Amino acid sequence: MDRYLASELLPTFLFGVGAFSSIGVTVDAVFDLVRRVVESGLPVNVAVQVFLLKLPAFIVLAFPMSTLLATLMAYSRLSSESELVALRGCGVSVYRMVLTAVILSFVVTGMTFVFNEQIAPAANYQATLTLNAAIKSDKPTIKQQNIFYPEYRDVLESDGTKNRILTRLFYADQFDGRQMKGLTIIDRSTEGLNQIVVAESAQWNGSQSVWDFYNGTIYLVAPDRSYRNILRFEKQQLKLPRTPLSLVERSRDYGEMNISEALEQLTVERLGGDRQKIRKLEVRIQQKIALPFVCVVFGLVGAAMGTIPQRTGRGTSFGISVIVIFSYYLLSFITGALGQAGVFSPFIGAWLPNFIFLGIGTFLLIRVAQR
Repeated sequence: MDRYLASELLPTFLFGVGAFSSIGVTVDAVFDLVRRVVESGLPVNVAVQVFLLKLPAFIVLAFPMSTLLATLMAYSRLSSESELVALRGCGVSVYRMVLTAVILSFVVTGMTFVFNEQIAPAANYQATLTLNAAIKSDKPTIKQQNIFYPEYRDVLESDGTKNRILTRLFYADQFDGRQMKGLTIIDRSTEGLNQIVVAESAQWNGSQSVWDFYNGTIYLVAPDRSYRNILRFEKQQLKLPRTPLSLVERSRDYGEMNISEALEQLTVERLGGDRQKIRKLEVRIQQKIALPFVCVVFGLVGAAMGTIPQRTGRGTSFGISVIVIFSYYLLSFITGALGQAGVFSPFIGAWLPNFIFLGIGTFLLIRVAQR
C-alpha cells in the first residue's frame, strides 16, 4: 500500500516542483533579465548564468506547494474512484493511509531545509555579484552607499524611568571596498564633551584597532552647545567601534543569508540598536526556520482534504491547491508584518500560519476518520 501511494504522490510532486518553480522564476527573474539584455546590454551567457543561480530559491518555494498539490490530487483521485473505501473495508484506518503522505512530507521538509540553508542563499548572493559585475564592469565598484550606523544607550532618570538617547551617529556617503568616503560622525559618548568629525575618507586600522581619518575637521562642542575648539587635520586616528565596517561587509539581502549568517548579522544590528531592523531580522530568521515545516503542514492538509468522500477531477484539486496556497501566504504576510510591528513576538509572527493550518488539517482528518 505504501509503495502504491508513493507511486501516486511522486509524479505529481515532481510535476508541481517543475511547474511552480518555472512560473515563479519566469515572473520574477526572466522578464527582468530580458529587459536588462535589451536595454543594458547584459550578455546572454551572463543572463543564463544568473537565471540558473536564481532557480534554487524558487525550487525552495515550490517544494511546499508541490507537496500540497501531490497529496490533494493523489488522495482525491483515490477517493473519487472508491479505492480509499476499499482500503477502509480491508481494515486500514484513515490515519494509516495518510501516514504515507506525512512521511514523504518530512522527507521533503529535509530537502527544503538543505536547499534553503545551503544552496539558495549562496546562489542568490552569487547571482547578485554576477549581475552587478556584468552591468557595472565599466564603472567603479561601490559595495554600498549611505552607510548609517547609530548607537544608543539607556539612561536612568531621577524619577526611575529609563530614557534611550543617541550615543554616537556614524554616516558615510559610500564604501568602495577599502575606504569609507564622505564621513560625518557625531560622538556623544564622553560625559560633558561632544564632538563632530567631518572627514573626506577613513579606513579601519586593524593592527591598532582604530580608524584612520584623512583630510577633515573635528569640532569640539561644550555642554552649553557652544564651540569649544576646531581642529583641522590631514590624518587623525580615533578610537571608534569597527561595527560600521562590519555592517557593510556582512550586509546582504535576507534571501542571501542562511540562518547562521542571519544570526551573525543580528548580533551586529543589536550593537547599532536600530529596533526596527532588529525586529525585522528576528522575524525573518524565524520564517527561515518555519518554512521547511510548511511541507508537513501542507502534506497533512492536502491528504486530509483528499480523503473526504467526493467526486473531483484534477482541475478542481488544482484550484483548491491554489486557494489554500494563496490563503496560507496571505496569512503569513499579515502575521509577519504584525511580528515586525511588535504586535506578535517574532516566533508567533513566523509560526502562527503553520499552527493554524496544522490545526485545520488535524480537524479535517479527525472528521473523516469518524465517518
